[in-house]
Amino acid sequence: MRIALLQADPTVGDLAGNADRLLALAQQAAEAGANVAVSTELGITGYPPRDLLMSPDFVHAAFEKAQSCTPPIPTLIGTPVPGQDPETAPANGVVGVGEGMRGKVVALKQLLPTYDVFDEARYFRPGARPGLVRGAGGLDLGITVCEDAWQAAGLTPMDYGVDPVAQLATFVRQDATFSATVNLSASPFHQSKVNDRVTVARTAAARLGMPFLLANQVGGNDDLVFDGSSIAAWPDGTVVLAPAWSEGVLTVDLEDPEGCVWTPSNASDALSLGVNEVRTLAPDETVPLQSGAEGLADAVVTGLADYCRKSGLQRIVLGLSGGIDSAVAACVAVEALGPEAVHGLALPSRHSSQHSRDDARWTAEALGMRFSELHLDALHGPAEALLGDVLRTGHAVAAENLQARLRALLVMGHANAEGAMAIATGNKSELAQGYCTLYGDMAGGYAPLGDLWKMDVYALAEVFNARAEAQGRPAPVSVSTLTKPPSAELAPDQRDDDTLPPYPVLDRILRAHIEEGLDHGAIVARGEDAATVTDVLARMGRNEHKRWQMPPAPRVSVRAFGQGWRMPLAGRHDWRD
Repeated sequence: MRIALLQADPTVGDLAGNADRLLALAQQAAEAGANVAVSTELGITGYPPRDLLMSPDFVHAAFEKAQSCTPPIPTLIGTPVPGQDPETAPANGVVGVGEGMRGKVVALKQLLPTYDVFDEARYFRPGARPGLVRGAGGLDLGITVCEDAWQAAGLTPMDYGVDPVAQLATFVRQDATFSATVNLSASPFHQSKVNDRVTVARTAAARLGMPFLLANQVGGNDDLVFDGSSIAAWPDGTVVLAPAWSEGVLTVDLEDPEGCVWTPSNASDALSLGVNEVRTLAPDETVPLQSGAEGLADAVVTGLADYCRKSGLQRIVLGLSGGIDSAVAACVAVEALGPEAVHGLALPSRHSSQHSRDDARWTAEALGMRFSELHLDALHGPAEALLGDVLRTGHAVAAENLQARLRALLVMGHANAEGAMAIATGNKSELAQGYCTLYGDMAGGYAPLGDLWKMDVYALAEVFNARAEAQGRPAPVSVSTLTKPPSAELAPDQRDDDTLPPYPVLDRILRAHIEEGLDHGAIVARGEDAATVTDVLARMGRNEHKRWQMPPAPRVSVRAFGQGWRMPLAGRHDWRD
């Protein structure tokens, strides 16, 4: 018996388009010999639909669209399920469609996460019992929805007081007709997430004494990226993984892990960044850290590509300074949209070095993108004259920020004129420290590197260089860019480490505080200099206002700025306490 996991890349709110996508994947599943197909969580709406769920018309339209689907084989589709009256919140549910299924609701999600990027209790009412379906393509199945499976593995930061896997185990052990349990999931990416999901699937399979199958969404929606990597796990710990960063169908042979087959999507716009083949893990085997920098590169490319495709954006403009951040951002943009769709602007000022100008041109030419150089002096001198004594007697940073904002004026002017989107090129380390200019280098509709630490950016440069050289093209990030001391070049002989600790030190401190939740004392106990830690944390607190105004960035870390980081703006805290 075979179950197909429909690893789809939906567009949030596009009910008709998402339905067509699922039906096309279900057709591929039928051709692969599957008995039943399973969509991802809220597959009909895309995840996360956020406040669209507060519109009763949207919820009813989504539910009716899911019920009206006519796939060639029985299919379980994730959909919001309206309440009995307008005052009752919808549920996060599953309907069965296709032969013999008649659009019946077969499961409601029980566990509604409210941590990190999740706020599901805002939108949904919880279900009260396990999901079950009988006779779906000749199979009796248990059904869970995403978080429902995580309590059993002990990987939720809270105890919900109920364990849907334990509930199912009690039921299915009394009924030998059940063949498997499926999970409709929309589990966002971060580097350790795949191993977490493998643990969840293995735990559930062992507890249930039957195969456990998890269909995970793929693609980018706003600031969230989903890697796919759908899973089939058996009670002995054997796991089969679908490819990451690809849309398609994983057809699972319940009796033979070696018989699992991956079929890429036929859709013309389907993601296909990963290796298009399944991977089998032995019972004691784990997944490497999502392929390290390779996985991060695929994640940020997916985030930008889908943000543009789903928003109807076809071109990108960015500033090219000759530094590491803008070079890597250009690599991401070209891989996401193609070189013909990307325009890089070099905007040198009187403080820009010749090697930076040369490095910017090198990157553009190596990538094959459009390139222009506009010297900032045409605007810089007149702006300084207009501001006069204000710049001469005021804080020195005002003169530096003036350059950044004039550059933003030119980048945005080109973007508007070309019908393109400007992207910001800054990274998470600089954003954490406020080492960026509001309405200057922070200007843009999207920040592809906004959740990457500075040292991650260097690692991605090596990835993009290796990919280019493997294809017989020149490395787009020059040796000079990789080796020169980082500098904003907004003042004579300026270097980033004049203001910030060296980036390896800075990243260690920031990771410990943001991702691990360590306070000042705990970070110092790890061997970091106390005064440096105090300075980093204090500077971080002073610049929260900038993070509230940052463009969306693809979330790739354990804790990203944005929905998973909610700090006060007007506050005061002494980090030495």
